[in-house]
Amino acid sequence: MEEVQNNPINLVANQSIEWFTSLVPNAWIQGFIIILIAILFAWLIERIINVIAKPLFKRQFNDGSTKLVETFKRPIFLTLLLIISSIMLPTTTLPINATGLYFSVLGTLTTIFWFIFTVNLTRSFLIIAGETRGKYDFIQPHTVPLFDNSAKIILFLASVYFVFLSWGINVSALLASAGIVGLALSLGAQSTLANIFGGMSILADTPYKVGDYINLDTGERGEVTNIGLRSTRILTRDDVEISVPNNVMSNAKIINESGGPYTKFRIRIAVGVAYGSDIDLVEKVLVQCAKDHNEICISPEPRVRFRKFGPSSLDFELLAWCEQPALRGKNEHELNTMIYRAFNENEIKIPFPQQEIHLHHIKDNN
Repeated sequence: MEEVQNNPINLVANQSIEWFTSLVPNAWIQGFIIILIAILFAWLIERIINVIAKPLFKRQFNDGSTKLVETFKRPIFLTLLLIISSIMLPTTTLPINATGLYFSVLGTLTTIFWFIFTVNLTRSFLIIAGETRGKYDFIQPHTVPLFDNSAKIILFLASVYFVFLSWGINVSALLASAGIVGLALSLGAQSTLANIFGGMSILADTPYKVGDYINLDTGERGEVTNIGLRSTRILTRDDVEISVPNNVMSNAKIINESGGPYTKFRIRIAVGVAYGSDIDLVEKVLVQCAKDHNEICISPEPRVRFRKFGPSSLDFELLAWCEQPALRGKNEHELNTMIYRAFNENEIKIPFPQQEIHLHHIKDNN
């Protein structure tokens, strides 16, 4: 014991503490100076770590490296400040309650910023893993939201645990009453829990994924931009974002235009021609219009169907495929324009709706 006390490093440290306390007798000023010194040391070390970490993040995460480095700075700085403060601050004569409050607040902030950083890091890793083939086969682009949301829940629960530890809260006692708390939460937040479980079922069953074009049974149509824990976001063709609760989505009838063996989407162009028209010429013109369009798929080939004899016209339908559902409106517009011009060039008439009315005169016997 005497050897430890007589150690040169301990002797210098004890003499430095005695000199500092005699020079600054006020405990609050001592604490303020110690915290400033800790901030300075933490900032210097954080600068050095960032210089080393920046190229590492850039090599691993490319475009997302800047955001990761920015979110990495705060937790590193706070962690270093917490470590240095825990070494230096106990040497002061500050009240225990004051130092305890300081470490609790600092520990909470450190946990929050580590949570933000790890969430961003996990998301960046999952996106890269989903796009990389062969290395992480169990992570696919459509399963990235499932892993991302699961990681968020786990990291959030871990962060809450460390925040409780920072304030000296007995977690064991809370776990003992978790059943009662869980029952209260399930009754008070039924809709929220239903949305969370609905989101999990959507991500597991994958009736649609991010980037798909879907039609809801309520009439909305658009591209799925995000599948979150609470809701699914759909961007319509009017660039209006709709947020639909996952509980509704999991129970709704959904038409996935991007589903099936490929993403090609069938376009139907209905057109009527006058009775007496050359139906072979009509079919040839319609098919040629589809083939001349540079965004219409060659395979499957465009085809024409003579649907019915209408009241005023012979009704045909052009069936063609475009590469993506998002192109449907644009391609339909362009095909309609091309068909109208081609019909005019080939003198194929599009009749107006017409109806024949026969009048019978009844003789008046009187």
